[in-house]
Amino acid sequence: MMFFKLARRPAIVKRSLIIAAIVGTILNLINQGDVMDDMSEFELWKCMLTYLVPYCVSTYGAVSALIDNQKA
Repeated sequence: MMFFKLARRPAIVKRSLIIAAIVGTILNLINQGDVMDDMSEFELWKCMLTYLVPYCVSTYGAVSALIDNQKA
């Protein structure tokens, strides 16, 4: 449960949201950029996952680093 407590820290949430916004936007443009013109084949669930994955990776990295520093 310590992981989830640390993951809710405002500094970690803010940093992860910024990273997710930047990386998610770039990945969406790469993966669905051609579809966004006419929106006919745009898949919202793919778009949401494209933002969720960098958020989770960033949060995991930050929390893991904090836990490792606390053990040292």
